[in-house]
Amino acid sequence: MLGAIEAGGTKFVCAVGDEKGMIVERIQIPTIGPNETLQEVSTFFQKFKVDAIGIGSFGPIDVNKKSPTYGYITSTPKTAWRDFPFTKTIKEIFPVPIGFNTDVNAAALGEAKLGAAIGLDSCLYITVGTGIGAGALVQGRLLQGLSHPEMGHTYVRRHPKDLFAGSCPYHKDCLEGLASGPSIEKRWGQSGRTLSERSEVWELEGYYIAQALMQYILILSPKKIILGGGVMKQKHVFPYIYQHLTELVNGYVELPELTNYIVAPQLGDDAGITGALLLAYEALQQN
Repeated sequence: MLGAIEAGGTKFVCAVGDEKGMIVERIQIPTIGPNETLQEVSTFFQKFKVDAIGIGSFGPIDVNKKSPTYGYITSTPKTAWRDFPFTKTIKEIFPVPIGFNTDVNAAALGEAKLGAAIGLDSCLYITVGTGIGAGALVQGRLLQGLSHPEMGHTYVRRHPKDLFAGSCPYHKDCLEGLASGPSIEKRWGQSGRTLSERSEVWELEGYYIAQALMQYILILSPKKIILGGGVMKQKHVFPYIYQHLTELVNGYVELPELTNYIVAPQLGDDAGITGALLLAYEALQQN
């Protein structure tokens, strides 16, 4: 029995299941402060005898196992969680192997092993929602260097008609500051869910996302790109992404058929929690 935690900025999903992605039971709880949130997490897992727990967490986080702050949530804008020893706290409650990575890396792992990128040794998972983040699988391994990827904070060229200042508290008009869910709401004065019929909203969104994808393609050359998160449930944004990406690449590199190359998550909203189960399984195997 494996435990999984998908720790998002607005909600936690906890589940128990196996390495094949079979979920036995799950709960969803709001992300409040660490004490209140983890009390509910603990109550859920105490009903089961779990052999390992995988955590896919919002970040930034410390994923360097040699670091004294490994397993911490670090410089997050969520002040209550800043410098929080996530894995240490969970391990004190449940002394089992713990797998730990970003929520988007977990989702990339889930889609690579059991979803849209199955059979491939390379893929990129991007979530566009409350924030923008990306996880990458390269030659069968999750990408990690000094830290984990933070692709949502790359800069893109501003659209000539876009006067919105940007909403990122760190960088203002980075990709996340211009194209995340809160950015859409602040720019247009309405939630993206109520703007489905406004083509100019999604053309602009496609304009920014396509720029980011071009950079990722040129640097990482992923074999599949998966676009998830709440904003990407507006399926009419995909054609704008394909259109702008084709124009930007301009034949410089040969891309596969875009409708098969840049896709929605096959696992849907379960990509992250499935990946967390796989992180738990990896931790158990390495123990």
